[in-house]
Amino acid sequence: MATRSNIGILNSDGTVDYIYCHFDGYLENNGKLLNEFYNMDGKIRALIALGDISSLGKEIGEEQDFNAPRNRDWCLVYGRDRGENDTEARKCSYVDYTKEYFEEYVYLFTPGKGWEVRSYGAPYWTELNKALETMVL
Repeated sequence: MATRSNIGILNSDGTVDYIYCHFDGYLENNGKLLNEFYNMDGKIRALIALGDISSLGKEIGEEQDFNAPRNRDWCLVYGRDRGENDTEARKCSYVDYTKEYFEEYVYLFTPGKGWEVRSYGAPYWTELNKALETMVL
């Protein structure tokens, strides 16, 4: 079973660009990967430019066979690696991004501030660093 997540970045005009990630959206995986490997504006925008992903990797990587990936440290991407259509990143207002979602985790990067996370049903955002510190692995 998948642990779904959204990964977004807040733009200066108050909109959010975001993508969907199907697998491993929980803090111990996507939270740690985002915090450690995607902590610069340019790299996050490059990740989001990929469109929806099946799984997040330590690196954006290159095109690979979706069914037989050659590098497990690379992102596995629906458009790039499986040739699917309509997987592009989406844009919405900040309010809409945080309002109603069905993914188990929602991640948001704010330039100059860092990552925040919100789990399904939680009424507020938590700084990702703090969420990871309080997590028992």
